[in-house]
Amino acid sequence: MDNIAPKVETAEGPRLVSRVYRYKDLREWLEIAQRLQLLKRLDGADWDLEIGAITEIERRRRLENSSILLFDQIRGYPPGYRVAANCDNSMPLVAVSLGMSPSMKGLEFVRVWKDRMKQFVPLPPRLVSSGPVLENVLNGRDIDLFKFPTPRWNERDGGRYIGTDCVVVTRDPEQGWINLGTYRVMIHGKDRLGLYISPGKDGRIQMEKSFARNEPFPVAICFGQDPLLIYIASFHLPWGTSEYDYAGWVKGEPIDIIKGPVTGLPIPASAEIAIEGFVHPGEMQEEGPFGEFTGYYASDKRPAPVVRVESLMYRNEPIITGTPMGRPPSVVFYDLISAATLWEAMEAAGIPDIKGVYIHHMAPTSMFTAVSITQRYPGHARQAGLAAIACRGGAYMGRYYVVVDEDIDPSNIEEVIWAVSTRSDPAEDIEILRRCWSGPLDPVIPKARKGFNSRAIIDACRPYEWRNEFPPVVESSPEIKRRVLEKWKDILGD
Repeated sequence: MDNIAPKVETAEGPRLVSRVYRYKDLREWLEIAQRLQLLKRLDGADWDLEIGAITEIERRRRLENSSILLFDQIRGYPPGYRVAANCDNSMPLVAVSLGMSPSMKGLEFVRVWKDRMKQFVPLPPRLVSSGPVLENVLNGRDIDLFKFPTPRWNERDGGRYIGTDCVVVTRDPEQGWINLGTYRVMIHGKDRLGLYISPGKDGRIQMEKSFARNEPFPVAICFGQDPLLIYIASFHLPWGTSEYDYAGWVKGEPIDIIKGPVTGLPIPASAEIAIEGFVHPGEMQEEGPFGEFTGYYASDKRPAPVVRVESLMYRNEPIITGTPMGRPPSVVFYDLISAATLWEAMEAAGIPDIKGVYIHHMAPTSMFTAVSITQRYPGHARQAGLAAIACRGGAYMGRYYVVVDEDIDPSNIEEVIWAVSTRSDPAEDIEILRRCWSGPLDPVIPKARKGFNSRAIIDACRPYEWRNEFPPVVESSPEIKRRVLEKWKDILGD
């Protein structure tokens, strides 16, 4: 594990900037969390609801800066069989995973990651002959998924979900490219898993292609891996782009993989736990309910595909990674990465002078997105809103898209509300689009209309045709603020 403080050139010569950390696997990542004082160890928790409740409390208590929770000596399980929870909500550690400074967060994080995305060059994974995940290999009747302390996260959950922060590895049966996705996985039995993938997701499309050929669909799933793979498995990458190639580019070196002995699928060599199996056409079992990222049990019970597990691999003293969903905020990293993805896609679509894009944490997925622009021509604000609805990062299950002027910080919800309430006229400045892409987990959509929703664009910019005559803001000038702060800094502080 390397700790690197990169140098930058200044007028005074090179200087060190905020430290960037390099690590090899989940265990070294947890060591960094410990060093940053963002790791809490808890011994003796109960897998049934207690781990989930503790994680919920921590997540909601410290938005963007909550700690990783490492549970050990879990009731009914031997020491060393652990659960690492809340890996998605500590922004310093998300930044570490993406090769950025742990001090970076909020709109600065979005802006920097948006610019970095433009430099993507695929770096394919590296096939190795062995890895820590092969320390224990079980097949046939020896497979027992209950040997791991899988939590029942929330009180109304229909069972124990081993896959809440997992990576599902699949291959397109026609084109052959590898996809990594994060989908929910429920334990049905010692060697059977329920795999739920929402419509429109890459893994779902690949599976449906396989079923159309009347072929079993091979699947590999990791439960505990480099958190970078979890994050990138949730990214909105273009169709046909392998997340392994993207992760290698982010890390600056190829991801080590082994060839799955049963399916031939590429599996992270340093994963904590991995299974291989097949989903057979027409084989379904009731799955759910599960407390989802919207904060509701919106999908209830339903038949879902079943994975017949044929191979189980795991490290000594394995760690499950998990993040229970629930009342927001639930997955902070997803909002910021989606905002960066949307910003980059809007620029690629030709929208000029975008000053910021932000997806707010209390609105799941992209249900409340704010975009700041400098207006350059009539209709610019509406164009930006329409692009936000359609582009990668903002298209799935969105709801409200607010476009504001450049003097509004889109990450500051109070400023956004001020702009909406003073610069928009409801009769003139709200556009509604219908039959947009939603999903089964959208809580306000009735069963008969699941899959579709409507969107609202709120133009909260000064009206373009008389923007220069709009009432001026009551605010001290930067020069006066600077002079006053300098004079009274002993009392007011820096």
